[in-house]
Amino acid sequence: MAPVRRPHARTLAACLLAVPLLAGAVPGFASESVNGGGSPDVTRSLVKVYATKRLPDLARPWSKLPSAEVTGSGMVIAGRRILTSNHVVSYTSTVLVQPEGSSEKLRARVVAADLGIDLAVLEPEDTSLFAAYPPIAISDDLPDVGSPVAVYGYPTGGQSMSVTKGVVSRVEVTDYFDALALRIQVDAALNPGNSGGPALVGDQLVGVAFSVANSTQNIGYLVPTEEVRSFLNAVDKGEAPAHPRLPISRQTLDNAALRSWLGLETAGQGDVITCLESEVDDYPLKKWDVLSAIGEHDIDNSGLVELKPGLRVAADYFVPKLVHDGRVPMTVMRDGKRLQVEVPVAGAPDRVMKPLNGSYPSYFIVGPLTFSIAYLDHLPVLKTVLDPFLWRSSPILSRATAPSSFTGEELVLGPARLFSHRIAQGYSVPPFPVLKAVNGIPVRNLKHLVELIRDSRDRYLVFEWFDRDVESLVFNREELLKSTDEVLADNDIRNAMSDDLLPTWQGR
Repeated sequence: MAPVRRPHARTLAACLLAVPLLAGAVPGFASESVNGGGSPDVTRSLVKVYATKRLPDLARPWSKLPSAEVTGSGMVIAGRRILTSNHVVSYTSTVLVQPEGSSEKLRARVVAADLGIDLAVLEPEDTSLFAAYPPIAISDDLPDVGSPVAVYGYPTGGQSMSVTKGVVSRVEVTDYFDALALRIQVDAALNPGNSGGPALVGDQLVGVAFSVANSTQNIGYLVPTEEVRSFLNAVDKGEAPAHPRLPISRQTLDNAALRSWLGLETAGQGDVITCLESEVDDYPLKKWDVLSAIGEHDIDNSGLVELKPGLRVAADYFVPKLVHDGRVPMTVMRDGKRLQVEVPVAGAPDRVMKPLNGSYPSYFIVGPLTFSIAYLDHLPVLKTVLDPFLWRSSPILSRATAPSSFTGEELVLGPARLFSHRIAQGYSVPPFPVLKAVNGIPVRNLKHLVELIRDSRDRYLVFEWFDRDVESLVFNREELLKSTDEVLADNDIRNAMSDDLLPTWQGR
């Protein structure tokens, strides 16, 4: 059977293989023309970005990792702003920008960001730099595959600006971070520190460097200027960046037997629907419908549409461009008939594990136990220790991209390690087991766990886990609650829970 394509599922492999280009990293506006005249000399638009980060400590969610100084790249754009990668400036307490050729570092603040396609806009406190550093010229067109490309930035290995050259090797629609969008692949050498730097074809910007493929050489990725423009347009309107998508899963029609089973002629084209996220009776699409066109653009047997001669991309490319009143016009083949339908779009999928997206984790400490939530951010942390989690059949791995089974579902994680305390004597649990139930009551989410412990009048509390071969923990409830203050004092922890859980614990 033809391979199943799930363009909206962020797989474990995707989480582990995308590597941001961050040097030193550790585990609106008045509307203006985007080009704004532009600078023919990219070096006059280039800045080096310095950021002081305090990343979350997922093993100790009540705390943060030590401050780390990281660097990236950026560029001056129209509107007296600076464009860079979001991952360069997320979790920052201080951001400085240093224009190319200047020794002065200017304080800046993050005024807009989009995790979906990893872009951010900075605004320096001292805007006098814009008199000497004009905005970069932004291309209106996608580059052709094979076009020579030059990437500018400040990668590790020196203090001065660097430029690497290569060619555009691929243009495709892919899943960034729960956002389906265009991405450019280049074979120019990219290294930590290049993130946020401009990539030019000729003297115009065609993309922003943001990552490389892991375990490969000279495969780098750019956010195309088409996506940059969409982001900046949303920022100019004071709107949150939107990434509408089709809430369906499909597979290709390359296989002849599959086409015959569906009653299609050999020349039949399109994508066949294999799963619908929506189960309402009047939903305009049905399982086994063949999507043959989006708007006026025909879809081929590989699910691709022609963007321009020689360039075909996934049909999802046209979703944000054709959406109107929350719907996209499509043509489907159903029972041998050709139908015109208006398909509702959706936002980011409601998955059980979500990204932190620049925030810090929620947590709850009771006695020697720390509970938190399984975030997508845990996956890169686990990449070097996958075997124990696979052996335990941990839901952290098996449900990493799974949809929520019910509204508000979370995987509640147990501690990275138990705190030392006499009531925990004889107990041992591996890092991050997933809590299944307390006194036989299934735990829906972290807030629910807080409610269960708050409202319990049982003499004992029994904690059971989803993970295989992880021992259950039984505590005297009153001893468990009384020991919390001792644990906090012994470990110099200020609060037993994150601020978002305090009203629940207090019954408010």
